[in-house]
Amino acid sequence: MSFDNVCKFLAQQYPQVFVKWLLDSEETSIRVLKTELNVNPIHADSVLFLRVGKRILHLEFQTEPKSKPPLPLRMLDYYVRLKRKYNYPITQVIIFLQKSNSEFVFKKQYQDENTIHKYRIIRLWEEEATSFLSEPILYPFAVLAKTESPQNILEEVATKVNDIEEKELQSDLMTSISILAGLKLDKNFIQSLLKEEIMRSSVIYQEIKKQGKIEGKIEGKIEGKVEEALNLIIKIINQHLGKIEPDLTGKIQSLSLEKMEELTLALFDFDCLEDLELWLEYNT
Repeated sequence: MSFDNVCKFLAQQYPQVFVKWLLDSEETSIRVLKTELNVNPIHADSVLFLRVGKRILHLEFQTEPKSKPPLPLRMLDYYVRLKRKYNYPITQVIIFLQKSNSEFVFKKQYQDENTIHKYRIIRLWEEEATSFLSEPILYPFAVLAKTESPQNILEEVATKVNDIEEKELQSDLMTSISILAGLKLDKNFIQSLLKEEIMRSSVIYQEIKKQGKIEGKIEGKIEGKVEEALNLIIKIINQHLGKIEPDLTGKIQSLSLEKMEELTLALFDFDCLEDLELWLEYNT
């Protein structure tokens, strides 16, 4: 499970917290729009749409600002499709998780000769870490925010999470904190503060274990024979998406080892063979 996907999970499970944070609204009529818009499968893990009363909140969590098509154009594309479908006011927010000097983390609009489309961006490393300490659901973002000592922030967050009595919430938060803190801090330091036995009951933790077993098998094959790795990927595709045609098999076979590993991760977000075709179109 990617860093972006962890953030999406939190927003799906606790949407009212994100609505309060990003819209400064106490609205309780919130609906997660999961499959009602045809989302590009390459980026589906980072995208979330919420219907907040009579407003749409479009959230994107990003670690890598570069994408194809570029983020500004994607925001315009999503805006048009959401507007056509719901005809509600739309707030779009991109939350960048990891510090970057890329031009895309500073762009707040898409512009060409005929169109200007604006959206919001949040660069977590410029937000005060203390602003995330008053709401437990936002604890995972505190370590990525602005602070002189992320180690001290992680220690403070770990102490707060240990005091949470609701076990499901505690395990989900601890797992989320552990994953996101990995963008900034040493793995051994994180493990010294966060208890794995508490994480094991988390939905996120279980998903990571499930995906990790499959990915581990494929990586092992890739390290050995490419042909065996290809056969295993094709088998997963046939079982999960349906029988694959020879032309798609040929495209997969032409992938580099690195791209094969990327495809393995992407497969978990695909719903049909068309998603696979689109991914291959961008990656071959």
